Amino acid sequence: MAKSKDVRVTIILECTSCVRNGVNKESTGISRYITQKNRHNTPSRLKLKKFCPYCYKHTIHGEIKK
Repeated sequence: MAKSKDVRVTIILECTSCVRNGVNKESTGISRYITQKNRHNTPSRLKLKKFCPYCYKHTIHGEIKK
């Protein structure tokens, strides 16, 4: 399947503290958000501060590969 040349691409943001801790025993998963970004304005990886329901606080969510 060929890559699309669209300007807006769909990305997945994943909680960095859940991944770094290897998912605590009390948490049941890893927080992920789906959003879009403009490829021309932000060519680098996106990092946003979002709420993680597993950590029960606002943490940095980084862009991951699909």
